[in-house]
Amino acid sequence: MATAIGDRAPAAIRLRKDDNVAVASRGIAPGTALDLGGLTVSAIDPIRPGHKVAAVDIPAGRPVLKYGQIIGFASVDIPAGSWVHVHNVRADLFERDYAFATERPVPPPIDRPRTFPGFLRPDGRVGTRNYLAVISTVNCSASVSKYVADRFRDGSWRRDYPNVDGVFAITHKGGCGLQFEGPDHQQLQRVLAGFANHPNVAGYVLIGLGCEVGFASHLVESRQLVTLAGVKESGRRDEPSRPRVLNIQEEGGIARTVEAAVEAVHRLLPAADSWRRTEQPASKLVVGLECGGSDGNSGVTANPALGVAADLIVAQGGSAVLAETPEIYGAEHLLTRRAVSEEVGRKLVDRIKWWEWYTGVFGAEINNNPSPGNKEGGLTTIYEKSLGAVAKGGSTALVDVLQYAEPITKPGFLFMDTPGYDPVSLTGLAAGGCNVLVFTTGRGSVSGLKPTPTVKVATNTPMYDRMRDDMDLDAGTILAGEPVESVGRRLFDLIVAVAGGSPTRSEEAGVGEEEFAPWSIGPTL
Repeated sequence: MATAIGDRAPAAIRLRKDDNVAVASRGIAPGTALDLGGLTVSAIDPIRPGHKVAAVDIPAGRPVLKYGQIIGFASVDIPAGSWVHVHNVRADLFERDYAFATERPVPPPIDRPRTFPGFLRPDGRVGTRNYLAVISTVNCSASVSKYVADRFRDGSWRRDYPNVDGVFAITHKGGCGLQFEGPDHQQLQRVLAGFANHPNVAGYVLIGLGCEVGFASHLVESRQLVTLAGVKESGRRDEPSRPRVLNIQEEGGIARTVEAAVEAVHRLLPAADSWRRTEQPASKLVVGLECGGSDGNSGVTANPALGVAADLIVAQGGSAVLAETPEIYGAEHLLTRRAVSEEVGRKLVDRIKWWEWYTGVFGAEINNNPSPGNKEGGLTTIYEKSLGAVAKGGSTALVDVLQYAEPITKPGFLFMDTPGYDPVSLTGLAAGGCNVLVFTTGRGSVSGLKPTPTVKVATNTPMYDRMRDDMDLDAGTILAGEPVESVGRRLFDLIVAVAGGSPTRSEEAGVGEEEFAPWSIGPTL
């Protein structure tokens, strides 16, 4: 049951003693006296929840500080008690001190080793779900792949194969009109291979048209694909077999390809069903950390709570993976300092520099953010958004920086280079091998992505109450006085439970196929 924000909770929260703004935890009327940790300020303007109020006078040109960091610069004189937002703050460029590998954070001690029932695969990874996938190599075969998955929607097969979580289609808009073996081709192959080889996928069928750039046999012959579960059409899973590849042109059209693919899936079901959950250590957790539809409270409640959970995952020996490079812009120096080496820190800075170049090619700016919805929720600049987003990564050492959809092989806290757009970022994290995703949101999100369960965390209680059918946890209780540490530990417990089979709200709603969205970085030819 949600905890409402009561009158005893502070109306505004000053996060650091040197901050010159505070964040409204509820609506504030003009004239309201605010106790801001040693400062008493009277509100001049109405302040909406998640928005900022000036704790002191901020002269024009001076930095605006939140989290003890620069989130922008006053564009005009801002009197104490004023609403602080896009009308009086600008995102000027400023130098960051990267101080590579100067911090040596230590993960918190393990209270007790945790376990969860999961599917131990032959390569040592552990699945949290047990799916069969129908993978389209090109948009030309997308409808056929969907028709195949549709034949398994009624669930009648579940009586005979109760240990299979479902049959789902991976469809997309690409696969052709790109340079053969160029960056986009290689990246798409990495994504498709990541889903086919995913620990949550027991077997798969590949469907192509037959003449596309990203043709299926090339994906197989490139040795990016393995039969993770060793699923053979004989029903045995004791040794690998060549994946089943179907091309519409060779099969003789839509109808024949659908029938052949449906038959292929039926042949995979017995071996997929033979998998059983066994008790596995929490070190097998690979958790993707995502935020979307953020608001001014994201960096106050849900993101810091997820940071606590991420630290606990790392302490257990698992992997916690932060992403969304454009949405750490202006806060990357907090990560470079935590890097295990200067080399790892510079890998992150190189990605930032690449994004500055990449956006410039199209006449855009990496700091052309936040979105209109973010601004409506109280976020003023990309720097503010980034500082709140980085909080998801907790406090442990940054052990590596990965390419988009690169396989995640190291334990600890990692960063994956992805766009900030949620479906594209989640697709990269899942392709890398994340077996659980956690998605924090302040405005509200209905994301999910098969085959990886997605835990959604609300930053504020009003939104949680409004969208409780789509939210898994309310972190807005922090605004009512619950410690961040307490919420983070509850979130960690929820992650472990979901890994063990407890359904998420997005799974109950049945979403997760249409959200597959690989990142296309180059031209369509």
